[in-house]
Amino acid sequence: MTFLDRQQRTTPRRVVLAVLCLATLTISLATTAINVSLPSLAVELDANNRDLQWIVDAYNLLFATFVLAFGSLSDRYGRKGALVLGLIVFGGGAIGASFATSSTQLIGWQAIMGLGAAFVYPTTLSILSNIFTERSDKAKAIGIWGATTGIGVACGPILGGWLLESFWWGSVFLALSTAAAVAVIAALLFVETSRDPSTPRIDYGGLVLSVLAVGTLVYTVIEAPEHGWLSTVTLGGFAVSVGLFAGLVFWERRRSEPMIDVTLFTNMRFTAASASVTFAYFALFGFIFLITQYFQLVRGFGPLETGVKFIPVATSIAVGSILGTMLAVRFGNKVVVSGGLVLFTVAFLWISTLSETTSYFEIACQMIPLGLGLGLTSAPATEAIMGAVPVNKAGIGSAMNDATREVGGTLGVAVIGSVYASLYASGLADSDSVKQLPSQVESAVSESVGSARIAAEQLGAAGDVQGAQSVSDAAGSAFLDGLAAGSYVAAAVTLVGAVVAAAFLPSRPARSNSDRHRGEEVGAR
Repeated sequence: MTFLDRQQRTTPRRVVLAVLCLATLTISLATTAINVSLPSLAVELDANNRDLQWIVDAYNLLFATFVLAFGSLSDRYGRKGALVLGLIVFGGGAIGASFATSSTQLIGWQAIMGLGAAFVYPTTLSILSNIFTERSDKAKAIGIWGATTGIGVACGPILGGWLLESFWWGSVFLALSTAAAVAVIAALLFVETSRDPSTPRIDYGGLVLSVLAVGTLVYTVIEAPEHGWLSTVTLGGFAVSVGLFAGLVFWERRRSEPMIDVTLFTNMRFTAASASVTFAYFALFGFIFLITQYFQLVRGFGPLETGVKFIPVATSIAVGSILGTMLAVRFGNKVVVSGGLVLFTVAFLWISTLSETTSYFEIACQMIPLGLGLGLTSAPATEAIMGAVPVNKAGIGSAMNDATREVGGTLGVAVIGSVYASLYASGLADSDSVKQLPSQVESAVSESVGSARIAAEQLGAAGDVQGAQSVSDAAGSAFLDGLAAGSYVAAAVTLVGAVVAAAFLPSRPARSNSDRHRGEEVGAR
């Protein structure tokens, strides 16, 4: 027996959980840390708005596209190996990204990081499910894991802002690669390997169809704002993705050893919980997309100051995640998850009232129900999802949870971003001060609030102080109109999610914990 084997056999479960949370935190930080760097990237890499969009979306696209396939492979070949491999790929991509000299290179390295994340994320949750087998223990562990996930997403701007003001934009990626290296060492020392003992044959058809179906859907969502939601290209993309998902279901139902047990979707505990995660991350990513621009471009805060202002939402996510799973075990998933989505709705209705003079104290108060809403929704819903799949299939179960989260987040940015952009453009189109600008400048100003701020600065430098103030005021007003509309959309989505959870999510598993793998539920409505 080697030293590593002896070490792993005596490792307390809480130490393994800490290692898994470190890996999860690393991946979660990468989701949003780059956002505060976008203004710098526009200058340093001469990146236009299209380039900036793909710098962010390349990571999400590859992550969502391959997470189902990689979750299945980790069940078969070993979860520890998948975790270590994913962290190495992610860390290598981060090192490459830190030294990118063009937006194209950075997009490519971001894609590699997303590929690594697709291995890491489902593996952490599947390992957790295999070492915490009792429902109460598993719920607490998933609560901590969920808190780590939410904190990582919310604290990404803090990390990015601090590094950007202290060093250069590439230091954000170097920090992520360092965290990945530490996680690799910790995983090698403390995580035991596990796999599906039945070692089913690889479902190549399921692997390929899942990659094509999810990839087509996410790519179509990302591109929809560019082509138009009702354009032939977008509608065609959605039609192809629906066909691929139908083909995946047809294929898997005919397999004796399918990659995905599609009958899980007849289990309301699984399906309603998955929908709840999608609704929650739709709202969260849409919020981060808008509020980051609000802080930096409307209020004029620096990257670090912007990041620090996310502390209330990060803290409340942590509290909500841990509290949510504890409450779910006691009172049931239905009440907790639907209540969390109602809190989300209240938060977005409040956020819609933001103005250029809103105090930070009020904004912090708005973030608290939002963070609590995410914690109360996501962690208990994840516990419900993992309780509906067999332990030996934890990898694919976790991957399906991750896929719904990524699709929801990507859809949130695309839809809320489109609503915001439409209201912003129409607001500036009615502005007399913008109409007086040269056509080329007017076009740039109408494209984004960042471009409007640059144009205002240039007008001020040229001596037209009044014109600069008029453009700045018009852009700020148009942005706030778009933010309000986007907040209403998010509130409507989370309200629908609350109704779905209340109507269809069973309160508790129907059977004892030893029978949970069968995933049979009672309505408990």
